[in-house]
Amino acid sequence: MILAELFLVFAKVGFCSFGAYSMIPVINDEMTAHGWMTVAEVGDILAIAEMTPGSVALNCASFVGMRTAGIAGSVAATLGVITPALTLCMLAAHFIRLFQSNKYVGMALYGVRPVCIAMILSAIASMGQAVFLESPVPWLNSIVIILAAGYLLIRRQWTIPRVVFLAAALGLFLC
Repeated sequence: MILAELFLVFAKVGFCSFGAYSMIPVINDEMTAHGWMTVAEVGDILAIAEMTPGSVALNCASFVGMRTAGIAGSVAATLGVITPALTLCMLAAHFIRLFQSNKYVGMALYGVRPVCIAMILSAIASMGQAVFLESPVPWLNSIVIILAAGYLLIRRQWTIPRVVFLAAALGLFLC
């Protein structure tokens, strides 16, 4: 039963998101709703998933599946998260020439983009609550790490894994 549940939950994650970061709220909601993880644990998994090779969703699925039901759970969750993308990519490849210049498809995608931003902001709000209200780390230290990470990512063009490693070192030092 748990294997089917993992497959279906991560299939939902795969179908309900439009890109890596827009799936964070769905992952967060599903993990906490099923009692598999807390918001803080989801944040930890996202950090690990971000710094390991591969997509965030695939890495999260593998980790959550392994933690929940061992290797079989990892396989079930991974298959669940890739099934929607694989199916949609195959369909898109088949129909791409038909819709390539369709103005209505372009307008629909224009309407979807702001929703992705809202989903990312929702994830920021829920994870911000975990960082600032539920974490044993002083909030001022978290702000220092956030500002340093933002500066390095935006102004210095550092890679995400490099910034995550630095943030981990800052966390060790500041806590």
